[in-house]
Amino acid sequence: MAGYSHGKKNHITRLRRVEGQIRGLQRMVEEDTYCVDVLTQISAATSALKSFSLALLEEHLAHCVAEATRQGGPEAEAKVKEASEAIARLVRS
Repeated sequence: MAGYSHGKKNHITRLRRVEGQIRGLQRMVEEDTYCVDVLTQISAATSALKSFSLALLEEHLAHCVAEATRQGGPEAEAKVKEASEAIARLVRS
């Protein structure tokens, strides 16, 4: 079971909101909206995705990584390494 399963409904709602923002961007470009206004909307969509990714990461750490560390062994080390790599990707983006 994924660590985010208990909050799946909220996650889907957030992702649908982001999807709406992206559709709004498409409309703005189709309608030749002023560049700065499009950039502002891009910033809002990017922030929404980053916020979602941080919430998902928090749940992953609290559920998947915590469970693996309780069990110990190579799986725990692998989960910590995997989480560190995911954090690095988020920081670079």
